[in-house]
Amino acid sequence: MKIINKMAVTGLGVILMGSSVFAQSLTDAKKAIDAEQFQKAKSMLKNLTVTESSKADNYFYLGWVYIKQDYPDSAKAQFQKGLNVDPKSALNYVGLGVVAHLDKDAAGTVSNFNQAIALAGKDTKPYVYMGKGYLLPVGGAVNPTPVDAHAALDVLNKGVTATAVKDKKHKDDPAASTDPEIYMTLGEADRILVMSNDAYTNFSTAQTLDPKSPAVYVALGVLWKYADNFEDAEKQFQQALGIDPNYGPAYREWAETDYRWAITVPTYADAKIKEAVQQYQKYLSLTDTSPESEMRYADFLINAGDYKTLQQVATDLSKTASSNLRVYRYLMIAAYENKDYPAALAAGNTWLTKADPKRLIPLDYIYLGRTQLALKDSTGIATLNKALSLDSTRTPIYGEIAAFYYSQAKWALAGDSYSVYIAKGGRKVTLNDYFKAGYSYYRAGIAGTKTDTVLLNKADSAFSYVQHKMATPPPVILISRARANDAKDLDRNNIKGLAKPYYEQYIAMMTDPTAFSADEKASMVEAYDYLGNYYFYKEKDMAKATDFYTKAHGLDPTDKVSSDFFKRKPGTKSK
Repeated sequence: MKIINKMAVTGLGVILMGSSVFAQSLTDAKKAIDAEQFQKAKSMLKNLTVTESSKADNYFYLGWVYIKQDYPDSAKAQFQKGLNVDPKSALNYVGLGVVAHLDKDAAGTVSNFNQAIALAGKDTKPYVYMGKGYLLPVGGAVNPTPVDAHAALDVLNKGVTATAVKDKKHKDDPAASTDPEIYMTLGEADRILVMSNDAYTNFSTAQTLDPKSPAVYVALGVLWKYADNFEDAEKQFQQALGIDPNYGPAYREWAETDYRWAITVPTYADAKIKEAVQQYQKYLSLTDTSPESEMRYADFLINAGDYKTLQQVATDLSKTASSNLRVYRYLMIAAYENKDYPAALAAGNTWLTKADPKRLIPLDYIYLGRTQLALKDSTGIATLNKALSLDSTRTPIYGEIAAFYYSQAKWALAGDSYSVYIAKGGRKVTLNDYFKAGYSYYRAGIAGTKTDTVLLNKADSAFSYVQHKMATPPPVILISRARANDAKDLDRNNIKGLAKPYYEQYIAMMTDPTAFSADEKASMVEAYDYLGNYYFYKEKDMAKATDFYTKAHGLDPTDKVSSDFFKRKPGTKSK
């Protein structure tokens, strides 16, 4: 009897446990998605696709979770299953369109979205998720493009029109949608396009339709965050948590607001960075302890510049059998920034060789290329050029390529690379880049057995640009122009004196011998010797020549040029 009773109790427990699972509805799963509890939502939805296998919406929302977790192939499989269950499921056509959008398949996106619109009728959700799909960043970008944000606005506004109903209490008001989510998504598109007033209007409409939604308060907080109104942003997050203390996205956005606050107001930096980390840890505790949530944390750590923590998080994730391969991107970035180049190279090679090529982004090639160059591997140049072929707007890479050649004393390549960077880099180009271009061309011009005046002219042109852009150019510019022009004076027995004005300007600028560095002292001796030679050999002015040689000898009694002069008899023609 006791055994039977134990079995009965055990069976009752199983029945009760099972009933609690089966009681979970699609509404519960959608709430979990909204709260960014994706693992919980996935578990619910997998169960629903078994217990309610004939409902196409279950497959769509499971696919949407896979989209949010960066598994587009798994998402596509669910959308196809949804259409197998119901060939007229507008939402699952939306899902296929979103996958096509993420694959940069514009034709596939439009085709599937048009099919969804044809089937949607008065249902707002297909329009909402088409809008959300357009607002997903593509190809590793941080934000959607303005083109995609405008596409989201277009389809969402079509949804408002198609699903509008008249307000029976206010018959004079125009018809409008009653779905707060469509206005939330409109507001998000407006915010991305920096149409803040429109965003506020749409978020406020959503709030009117659903005043108990914590998501609306979070959206308003984000709007204030980007206006750098951090105090009011905090208040919105606090109001969201007042409605639902366990609403994780409020803590995530609060953390990111604290981070922006820290970099905007440096006096608050230490306190706000610390607070941001605490808020993000709270977010993680309320969502999922899963590889996907840890990767969202990794994104935050990149923004916060906490590469030490990022490397630890990424290393731990890489040891998890079920982790997303994308963890190696984070590990590569963190290890590179922490100057752990061998680890960065290993992670980068793993990511770029094993990931689906569709998942690779320019940043992947940038960090792998940087790592290779840091290890003195010139194949990094080809890797960085691959990044440029994918995104030509990443113009600072030209400067990185030039800097590598410069560090390796590959002067002609460095000069040409700096010239490309100067032509394409826009406002990020500095006068120091012009100087390095000039110096590279100067060194290349004198490197061969025959002086290359074409390269020397390029050098002087770059030095000249710097000189004329500065009210008081540094002495190094003048001595550099002097050397480049002296090198162009090819007939040493009949010099033209091309360098003379620059050596004279250099001497005029260097007025305090007691403050000379060793290099400046050597440059002054060089200038005096040049002018001594100029007046002795070209102008035949013994007095001026003697004056300059005397000054050179005074600064450096071991100087060979001036010493040789004083050893010779006046009037000698010996050179």
